[in-house]
Amino acid sequence: MGFRGKFFFPMLMTLSLFLIIRYNYIVSGDPPLQQDLPGRRSFSSRNDVISSVKTPSKKTKRLFHTAVTATDSVYSTWQCRIMYYWYNRFRDEPGSEMGGYTRILHSGRPDGLMDEIPTFVANPLPSGVDQGYVVLNRPWAFVQWLQQAHIEEDYILMAEPDHIIVKPIPNLARGNLGAAFPFSYIEPKKYESVLRKFFPKENGLISRVDPIGNSPVIVSKNALMKIAPTWMNVSLAMKNDPQTDKAFGWVLEMYAYAVSSALHGVSNILHKDFMIQPPWDTESKKTYIIHYTYGCDFDMKGKMMYGKIGEWRFDKRSYGNKPPPRNLTLPPQGVPESVVTLVSMVNEATANIPNWKS
Repeated sequence: MGFRGKFFFPMLMTLSLFLIIRYNYIVSGDPPLQQDLPGRRSFSSRNDVISSVKTPSKKTKRLFHTAVTATDSVYSTWQCRIMYYWYNRFRDEPGSEMGGYTRILHSGRPDGLMDEIPTFVANPLPSGVDQGYVVLNRPWAFVQWLQQAHIEEDYILMAEPDHIIVKPIPNLARGNLGAAFPFSYIEPKKYESVLRKFFPKENGLISRVDPIGNSPVIVSKNALMKIAPTWMNVSLAMKNDPQTDKAFGWVLEMYAYAVSSALHGVSNILHKDFMIQPPWDTESKKTYIIHYTYGCDFDMKGKMMYGKIGEWRFDKRSYGNKPPPRNLTLPPQGVPESVVTLVSMVNEATANIPNWKS
């Protein structure tokens, strides 16, 4: 069945207040989870609290809850359905420490997947605040979810709609250490002069900021409850700083999470095999997650056609207005195993998901 939370936020301040937030206020101390988005106050009843899918009975005591932020667009919806299919396939397999699952829908209203995927409805940022950078809604959605939802597990895996779980995922976090995938393009040392606006020298060496985003990350629930409000505010502050916005572009929110985690003293075990990103990563045997963020373009001899539309291709952006059809053509011989596995897993999911329409 579907789950939902309702939020009603009257605007108490104008948008201009978002643009004058002082950083010292944003990150001073440990901001309480009840901290509202600047300029808004929440009014909730006990009916606003929703329960995520119940944790199955398991022998392990280190279950983590999988949380995926999403919108109600067609593009996001079909990816979420495939992601949830593979979560269900591996949740109860040997070696899994996967507990419950929640899609955090930050479109502000229920959609057609409420009865298919356990869902928490969160409000988006006020109009114009994200400045067209929709992922700024992600940390704000997590703040709402952590504040309002009942989450049984002690750990949380933050994942994304375009993730496919390849095999059962154990809890890779250890104690106070989170577990994260290291991104080659997140380079705190290179951008130290920019990051020092948000991670002052008194907080320590810039190497304390891990080369991560918020996903995939497994982190303790208690730690994330501290990190999330800071992540929200640092994201807003970075977006409203022209130098930082220009330096980080589309990965700004990833840097904001990395900084916020470091500000709260949460370091991460970096797992390069946590996730792969075809076609650049060619083997899927050691990984837990396939992230299909890049287009896969090849000629019919299996040679990559970088920067060109391939004779054979799979690119999620080709399906912005409608889901991919069932039974996609498999790639030609010579294409990396990771790409073959990706398309095969998409095909299996779409073949078994009821009412799949392209």
